[in-house]
Amino acid sequence: MSIVNRGFGRRRPEPPEGTALPPGQYLERGFPVLSAGPTPHTPLDRWSLEIDGEVGATARWTWEEFLQLPRERFTVDIHCVTSWSKLGTEWEGVSLDYLLEQVEPLGAYVMAHCDGGYTTNVPVEDLTDGKAWVVFAYEDEQLPAEHGGPARLLVPHLYFWKSAKWLRRLEVMEHDERGFWENLGYHDRGDPWQEQRYQGD
Repeated sequence: MSIVNRGFGRRRPEPPEGTALPPGQYLERGFPVLSAGPTPHTPLDRWSLEIDGEVGATARWTWEEFLQLPRERFTVDIHCVTSWSKLGTEWEGVSLDYLLEQVEPLGAYVMAHCDGGYTTNVPVEDLTDGKAWVVFAYEDEQLPAEHGGPARLLVPHLYFWKSAKWLRRLEVMEHDERGFWENLGYHDRGDPWQEQRYQGD
């Protein structure tokens, strides 16, 4: 009797002609779900987003207030540190440029705090100039909990662990501090084009 492993020998799709992937990445047609713990399910009437820390003024939005902020629809490629890349993903959310303008950040770094206790650190320069959003919709549907809903940080030019799921707070800091995966050996910045996967890369 032969044994067939359904995954053995499976050919991975090739990226479209003229499309480059970061080094060490392969093209993924699906959308893998990777989490460090259980998936939180926060009721929308209890959800809020706060920006505080080294800022000129703290800001906080309820879910209803957040949906009234200026929103953008955009298409970006995303890259996971586990080596998959997904091209042409469609999102809707609020730009970090707009959100940070409301608080006047005085520090150069941000720590993202999430439901479930997850944290990740990102330099302010990686969140501004059209590089990052807080998103609440994916492919014209409300962002599902398994992909970080009701709202997640999206920083598509960095490895996807920086796009923190279940976002609730952005803390502006004067000095850099490591978040959850960074304390376990992941790179502080995580640029996929430089293969910054782990400390020392």
